[in-house]
Amino acid sequence: MPRHKTIPDEQVLDTLFELMMQTGPDGLTLARAAQAAGLSAATLVQRYGNRERLVEAILLQAWDRLDAQTQAADNEEDLSPEGAVKLLLRLMPPDTAERNASDGLLLLREDIRNPKLRARGAAWGQALVSALGRRLSTDKREADLLGWQMATLWQGAHTWWAFNQSVPADRAIRQALEAWVRRL
Repeated sequence: MPRHKTIPDEQVLDTLFELMMQTGPDGLTLARAAQAAGLSAATLVQRYGNRERLVEAILLQAWDRLDAQTQAADNEEDLSPEGAVKLLLRLMPPDTAERNASDGLLLLREDIRNPKLRARGAAWGQALVSALGRRLSTDKREADLLGWQMATLWQGAHTWWAFNQSVPADRAIRQALEAWVRRL
């Protein structure tokens, strides 16, 4: 008979995501993870197999959350260029912009190195581009091109903001996106 989980996987993975944002994937040991999650290292191994699969489970749950946030924003924002800007800004809350631009890069590195996580990132990128493109053009080919351009600009604006930080992130990124939209 299987044992009842006292702490659900979702809660464990949320806790460990926050720890991993502090330590980076390479700094997440089973001992640290066990202490943070309130479980034994043996329990984590029983649930996830090993440290690499635990890191993968943490990041897959993070992709699940980003997929859900993206879908919600896609469902709720207007089908207009301003709706595309609002959609992207919803995916980058101002209170986490600096953390995402610095500590989040360590997680992105892990996402790129792991084929399963890389595939999730690619699928999310395609969904994001589709959501943006529908707000920028009714022509499918142009929508795809503009969606990729806008997503690329968004990520670039976030990265360059991280170096400067002379204005709040949401303002700097909104200005970059709106300037690009005006040129369409």
